[in-house]
Amino acid sequence: MNKLPRDFYNRDTLNVARDLLGKYLAHKIDGVVREGKIVEVEAYIGPEDKGAHTYNGRRTPRNEAMYGPPGFAYVYLIYGMYNCVNVVTNEAEKPEAVLIRALEPTCGVEQMSMARFGKSELLTSRETISLTNGPGKLCQALGITRTHNGYDLCGETLYITESSKPDEPFETVETTRINIDYAEEAALYPWRFYIKDNPFVSRK
Repeated sequence: MNKLPRDFYNRDTLNVARDLLGKYLAHKIDGVVREGKIVEVEAYIGPEDKGAHTYNGRRTPRNEAMYGPPGFAYVYLIYGMYNCVNVVTNEAEKPEAVLIRALEPTCGVEQMSMARFGKSELLTSRETISLTNGPGKLCQALGITRTHNGYDLCGETLYITESSKPDEPFETVETTRINIDYAEEAALYPWRFYIKDNPFVSRK
């Protein structure tokens, strides 16, 4: 296990977003690791980004983690029921982050299945893809909740590691972000990145 160092996150947010593809998000619960390869992300770049929670310098208890140091989790609730996990990037007081949109499950699949479907027996291929092919789904599968807001991603519980196959090639697709029509011109920014042809991407 080779966790990403703090310096990885303390960089330009778009570069961090691209470089997160192929890395592994892990959550250790009661000694069991639930893990998935990151296959889709979206970047949100602070006060000038109308799609970001910190647009125009907005600062609230909800988004305070985005103003903190890099390499921490920003977890928020949408629609009153779905958690979304973000990686805080760039330096402190520059409120930027990368949303983890989809994972390819690699470890702890039985535990993920119990969390998502209430069963641990063999899943169909459709159920397996549905485990983590969306930001709310992956949080439910990995047991990530609002209690993890502000967690140190360089710690021992919730963390991101290097790929176990660093030379495994893939093509990155750059396109617009999803479900931010309210963001006017920012809705057209090509700040969503995903691994081409990966079946676990939330939307092609």
